[in-house]
This record gives sequence, structure tokens and C-alpha cells, in this order.
Amino acid sequence: MKWIKKGLLFDPLEHQLPAGCTSHAQSPQALVFDDFVRIYFSTRRRDENGQFLSYIAFVDVDRALERVVRVAPEPAIALGALGTFDEHGIFPINVVRDQQRIVAFTCGWSRRVSVPVETAIGLAVSHDDGTSFERVGPGPVMGPSTDEPFLVGDPFVVIRDGRWHMWYIFGTRWAPATAAEGPARVYKIAHAESADGVSWERDSRDLVTDVLGPDECQALPTVIEHQGAWHMYFCFRHASDFRTNRDRGYRLGYARSTDLRQWVRDDGAAGIDVSESGWDSDMLCYPHVFWCGDRAFMLYNGNEFGRRGFGVAVLEQ
Repeated sequence: MKWIKKGLLFDPLEHQLPAGCTSHAQSPQALVFDDFVRIYFSTRRRDENGQFLSYIAFVDVDRALERVVRVAPEPAIALGALGTFDEHGIFPINVVRDQQRIVAFTCGWSRRVSVPVETAIGLAVSHDDGTSFERVGPGPVMGPSTDEPFLVGDPFVVIRDGRWHMWYIFGTRWAPATAAEGPARVYKIAHAESADGVSWERDSRDLVTDVLGPDECQALPTVIEHQGAWHMYFCFRHASDFRTNRDRGYRLGYARSTDLRQWVRDDGAAGIDVSESGWDSDMLCYPHVFWCGDRAFMLYNGNEFGRRGFGVAVLEQ
């Protein structure tokens, strides 16, 4: 696998965003149409107390992924009601075609007191060809459980041979706050299966081996089929001192599988890394891989967790 970077595709500072959002275009996720590609992402604004809220927006780009055609004027889905799991934001969203339907798996988050956030996975359906989505209900389809007590999120779903496969993250622990930082979350990638996309059977086990030790944080898995195997990309970082220390910040990891369930990690075969300079020189995070026609693309964020938007790379043929 070797990826050729094509540069920054969408910079939120150059466009008017919906819902009063002014910052970030995180976790880009593609939905391919016949004559364009719709890219959903999470963007931010501050509320009346100065705290962030995150909304799902989208842009339409040409199928060569070179030009922005349209920026949606409204969020794709509203935030949750008072006290719900997605009251304060959705980040990220994964949009999937299910025969004639378009469904979305959301990672909703809400603020807490002892730790910053709690997350869970929701389900929504579009009735207007992916322009907007409505929740199937106010609660999540996958949230904390006896084996996964917190931070369930970052869903990515593939439907294969009548089975729904989801790769997601679950928190293993919160490290206590220090004098320098607040509580630090640690999370790993796991796998679940479903017959209908609503009721999920979880493995509740670490799917991808660590390279940074037990406090490695793994996020946003994305999976593509190519040349008889399945290829997973994700981002990983140290649990602490990662926001401004480039040596401890996000990089892209890679794993390979032949059965969707057992994965062998091999970051050296990822075929992409930070640039020597520019918007993705300090960090690579939140990848999304997909096919558009006979070409495979990767969307991803760079420095500052997507403050300057997302770029695109194409798989070398």
C-alpha cells in the first residue's frame, strides 16, 4: 500500500459553515454518488458559555476529489435533546448504504463532571438521499456495558454477506488528572457484528496490538478491501502530552486481515506519513479510506486535529 498525497482538499476557514460553526473540519467520511462525492465531517462552534459544540456538516466534491462543488448550508443532523448522549455534539459520523437506504452511525458525546466527556454510538436514517438524517430513537444503539464501561464510539461499518461488521473504540480506563493535565482517556479498537445494524454482538477485546505500550490510544478505524485482503487504517497516539508535542501526537497505523476478525498490525506497510512541512507535518489523524470507481482514496486530517480541514491521498495503482 502506497498513498500519493494530493494536498489539502477543504479548509473550513475559506468557507461559510452551518450552525454558526467557525472551526475545524474533522473526521471526513465519504458517500459516493454517480456524479459527485459527499464528504461529511465534524465542525465546531462555541456556546454561550464558551464551550465547544460539534455539528455534522458536509461538502460535495467532484469524483476526482480535486474541487469543492457545494457546502451544505445546514447541519446534516441536529444535536440531541437535553440530557441525551449526543446533547453536546456528534464526532464522528459514518454513513453507509444499505440497499436502497442511507444510514448513519454517529458518535454522540456529552459533557461530564469528573471527566470531560462520555460517548456512545447512535443510529440515524436519511429520507432525502443523504442531505439530512433522523435518529431512529433518542438513545444509542451501542453504549457503555459491563465489559466496556465508558467511551464507546468512532464506528465504522461494512455490510458483508448479510452481516453488519462494526469496528469501533472503547475506553479501557481514565488515568487520574495530574498537575499538568486533566484526566487522560485510554481507548482501543474492537469489533462487533449484527444481523440488522441495531442489535450488536461485541467481542469486547483489543483488536489491534499496541506499539506504544498499554497506554496507547487508538481511534477512528476505517477498512477497505483490496487484492483479496482487508486493510485497516486508524490513528494512534500517546495518552498524555499529545496536543502540542508532535512526537507524542497522532500518526496513522495499519493492520491487515483476511476474515474481518483477526488483524495483524504492520505500520511500516501503511504507505503514508507526516510531511516535511505544511498542514500535515506534525500530525496525521482521523483517516477514511474508500473506493470511487476503480480508485481508492484516503481522506485525513493533519495538524491541530483538523483545524485547517482535511486532505486527500490516492492509492498508487
